[in-house]
Amino acid sequence: MKNILNTIFKTALFIATLLVISCDDKKQKENENEQHSGTLKKYEPTWESLKEHETPEWFRDAKFGIYCHWGPYSVPAYKNEWYSHNMYIEGNDVREHHEKTYGPLDEFGYKDFIPMFTAEKFDANEWAKLFKDAGAKFGGPVSEHADGFAMWDSDLTEWDAMDKGPKRDIVGEMAEALRKQNLKFIATYHRHWLYAWYPTWDENTDASNSKYSGLYGPKVPEGTFVMAEKPTTPLPDNEFNKEWLDRLKEIVDKYEPDLVWFDNKMDIIDEDTRKQFLKYYYNAGLRQNREVVATYKFTDFVEGSAVLDVERSRMSEGKDFPWLTDDSIDWKSWSHIENPDYKSANRLIDVLVDIVSKNGNLLLNITPKANGEIPQPVKDRLLDMGAWLETNGEAIYGTRPWKIYGEGPTQVVEGHLSEDLNKENTEKDIRYTTKDEILYAITLGWPKSKLLFPALAKSKGYYDKEVTSVKLLGSELNLDWEMTEEGLAVQLPKQKQGKHAFVFKIEGK
Repeated sequence: MKNILNTIFKTALFIATLLVISCDDKKQKENENEQHSGTLKKYEPTWESLKEHETPEWFRDAKFGIYCHWGPYSVPAYKNEWYSHNMYIEGNDVREHHEKTYGPLDEFGYKDFIPMFTAEKFDANEWAKLFKDAGAKFGGPVSEHADGFAMWDSDLTEWDAMDKGPKRDIVGEMAEALRKQNLKFIATYHRHWLYAWYPTWDENTDASNSKYSGLYGPKVPEGTFVMAEKPTTPLPDNEFNKEWLDRLKEIVDKYEPDLVWFDNKMDIIDEDTRKQFLKYYYNAGLRQNREVVATYKFTDFVEGSAVLDVERSRMSEGKDFPWLTDDSIDWKSWSHIENPDYKSANRLIDVLVDIVSKNGNLLLNITPKANGEIPQPVKDRLLDMGAWLETNGEAIYGTRPWKIYGEGPTQVVEGHLSEDLNKENTEKDIRYTTKDEILYAITLGWPKSKLLFPALAKSKGYYDKEVTSVKLLGSELNLDWEMTEEGLAVQLPKQKQGKHAFVFKIEGK
């Protein structure tokens, strides 16, 4: 008996020793992972520490990215991407449409669109090639929208694109395909909207069935139903906060995104949890040897700790900090719908030029169909942008703002969701960018008479060089020009050169 006890004791001691060694090895690897180029630079979960993170130059140089709202909400293709929310609201026309088309909510809920979201024509390499041809420098799909369906191969939920619907790792495929095209990969995240997105208290709907809580979210009190314009009360509990963070950590670890973009309403997540994410992500960038970017809206992160993003809007003046606009190619929706209203390529290019002149970047959303096809009108507009950037990209990529962003009569209306208030630009609207001592003057239309750049007048004091050369990008014609008291006057070719914004390359000594 004594020998048996000794044997058991020695075996237990051996196993315990192995566990200690294993834990030590794991801890050592974690410490080694935090080493970056031999230097330990670790971010802490404090705003002071997180504000030390600098926006990388690749982001400041890139200027243009593409992402896409694509998920089970693309199946009904009705109204917009809020279908999953509005279908549960009594009196909403989306609910009326849903019940007429698919049946009562206790028989056909949002979950029932997932098997119909098969993505049979999705080709990540084709999408990535289109993004590249459009002139984008970064891109990716929505990782998870407010509907609660994860578009990656998640170990944390069965309600993901690998287990249901497409049964493919959409995020993983796009990350690989985009990087093959030398584009930066981004992950966008809306999960904080899930809390009270569905009426989980309503027994007349499938959303109340605990069997589907992995998709519809936790039970919340009646009246908590989320609204865009009102704060959510009560706020999510610790369990929801933890799950929100755990999913982000999984995305960061599995796919190593170069940029993580957040929708607004992130302020319903506990502040410490938000700081924990930035700490984790910025430190992951160090150990993965990548320069990373996080974005936020309103005051969801502290100013200076990440890049500010403004939705469907622009800045009215130039800024001394880099920022981002996210906007959709469709005036009405962020996801594919049956009756889209696409913005023109001319509008999209003018918006890009205006944003870049003010120290911003554009993240343009496109709208794939549920089967994975990108509509031809969307492709056409992207390829128009790409053709313009092929000719004029030197005035966009890698540039920085000039002393003034521009001049002209058309003023930008600033503010959340204000883009539809902004008028089309005219030939009198000029935007400026600069790079390598070169000034680029971009007219947002072909001038009908003489072309004058008033900002270059010596009396204005902005341009302190003697102009030596003026060229129109995309044209081999020699241009006549002269410096007058009114500004730089340029004689235009008789025939219009190009289709969209026109870039004049001005060199001086």
